[in-house]
Amino acid sequence: MDSLALAFAVVFPLFFNMSLGYGMRRLGLLDQHTQDVMNRLVFQVFLPVLLFINIYKTDLQSSLDLPLMAFAAISILLVFSILYGLVPRFEKEDCRRGVLIQGIFRSNFIIFGIPVAAALFGDDQIGPVALLISVVVPLFNVLAVISLEIYRDGVTQWSKILKGVAANPLILASICSVGILLLGLRLPAFLYKAMEDMAKATTPLALMLLGGSFHFSATRQCWRQVLAGVAGRLVLVPMALLAAALLMGFRDLRLTGLLALYASPAAVSSFTMAKQMAGDSELAGQLVVYSSAFSVITIFLWIVILKQGGFI
Repeated sequence: MDSLALAFAVVFPLFFNMSLGYGMRRLGLLDQHTQDVMNRLVFQVFLPVLLFINIYKTDLQSSLDLPLMAFAAISILLVFSILYGLVPRFEKEDCRRGVLIQGIFRSNFIIFGIPVAAALFGDDQIGPVALLISVVVPLFNVLAVISLEIYRDGVTQWSKILKGVAANPLILASICSVGILLLGLRLPAFLYKAMEDMAKATTPLALMLLGGSFHFSATRQCWRQVLAGVAGRLVLVPMALLAAALLMGFRDLRLTGLLALYASPAAVSSFTMAKQMAGDSELAGQLVVYSSAFSVITIFLWIVILKQGGFI
């Protein structure tokens, strides 16, 4: 019963904020133009600040967990490689192949992962989870661009990939925060407080905007792909990789970080990237919507299972 109560306490804020955003759109308080502007603002300003603060306030010496970071990176590369060989076997349209690969391997780790870890272990204990972002965010972006570029014209343009990675606000925030930690620099108290306040607002705002983007009526043309993508993202990937993590001996906070990484829904930015790179943006959007909606249930179940097993 304690496990159920804990899982509910972790998942309910996610559900509440997404439901609030959906209700605001239905009531006309959140229109499409406002959503587009706010989504860009969240991606370019609020999320980088959240990422910066989460890394900045960690104790680098005690939080640097190289085995955890290596396992996360290798597992993502492995999933990407399997999908690269598997997806083209059952999906014949190039514009959907890259989108499906991206939708299954790339999770919304920042928006969903950090709140889950913080709810289970507290804000002051999640340093290793925050540092995971500095590894997985660049990796997610590079692999996502590769998957979409390959199926756009059959040629991977590394100059575009490197340019996209170098200009990514989340990657820049990671580099800045890690650099400041390595140099032993400290932000002025007034600046840190202002950035911390922004960081606190990021997750509720991002979840409300995500909820406001829910449209459940546009899946008739791609329901098979949506079903495969959501099942892969929320069930198959976490089931396989969490089992591997348990066999490798990861427990407690370290396992929670991996749970947050593997069980989070498809990344919101995957829709924008698909739209910019000639992928099926409609399918990408549906994968974000449905995986986000059902993740409230699946994350709850994963927490209960791991808690009941004594692993977290």
